[in-house]
Amino acid sequence: MGTDYNNFSLVTHIEAILYLKGKPTTIAEIGELTQKSTEAIESALIQLMSDYAHRGEGALEIVETPAGYSLQLRSCCQDLMENLIPADLNTATLRTLAAVALANPILQSDLITVRGAGAYQHVQELLELGFISKRRQEEGRSFWLEITDKFHQYFEIDQLPT
Repeated sequence: MGTDYNNFSLVTHIEAILYLKGKPTTIAEIGELTQKSTEAIESALIQLMSDYAHRGEGALEIVETPAGYSLQLRSCCQDLMENLIPADLNTATLRTLAAVALANPILQSDLITVRGAGAYQHVQELLELGFISKRRQEEGRSFWLEITDKFHQYFEIDQLPT
């Protein structure tokens, strides 16, 4: 049996949207997803922000940024976050990731031609971190490499120029 999303309160619906989006979301975007008025959304956001503010020692908070509203980790948890998220990538690996992102998708063989044999190790590291995905080419021996949703969330990039 499916879930009846109409029975959720608007506050709960917005909380789910902010969690699932994983990036700042505007009132207009929330409006498109909820089909509710700006006034109703603003009121629900105020309630949601208040609920999170009064949770005491909770790890999460709702914040308003220039890009929209976001569900994020409180600053007091920054040390924990730094221990759990991937370490900064070295320059060579970042350049390989940039090449994949700009071509998206790109054949691994073409990437190696552009970046050199060291890119094999970069690809492995980027796969392990979840920034790219790899799928076998239908014809041929190489693999297609593509950026993932995690790439977009981590670097806060909605869409790359074409």
